[in-house]
This record gives sequence, structure tokens and C-alpha cells, in this order.
Amino acid sequence: MSQLDWPALMRVGLRGLGLHPDVFWALTPAEFQLMLGDPAKSGPLLSTGLEALMKAYPDKDNKDDCDDG
Repeated sequence: MSQLDWPALMRVGLRGLGLHPDVFWALTPAEFQLMLGDPAKSGPLLSTGLEALMKAYPDKDNKDDCDDG
């Protein structure tokens, strides 16, 4: 079994996620991992990802929402 990098885990939990120490220490490893997200799915949004999002959720042209007043 490999050693855990407790200082790094605490930095992520306390600083990165903004957890209070009692909440951090009460988490199970599975809960903490879930809060960190899936590293395989995280990363920068590249232009292809942005284009896919723009197609899936196009801007709506609602002229009623504009207040030209």
C-alpha cells in the first residue's frame, strides 16, 4: 500500500474545497474522491468542447429581455 500525501490532501480539502477541518476529517475516502471529481473527465475546455456546448445550448434571441429604455 502506498503512503498518502496528507499535506497535499489537506491543502486540497481545506484550501481548495474550503472544507472545515471537522468536515474534512469526517469524510470517507470515497466521499472525498467524489468531491474531487473524476480526473479523467476534468481538464481544459477546448474549442471542440465549446462548439459542442454552443450547439447543445444555443443563445436565444429574446428581444423582450433587452431594456433599450
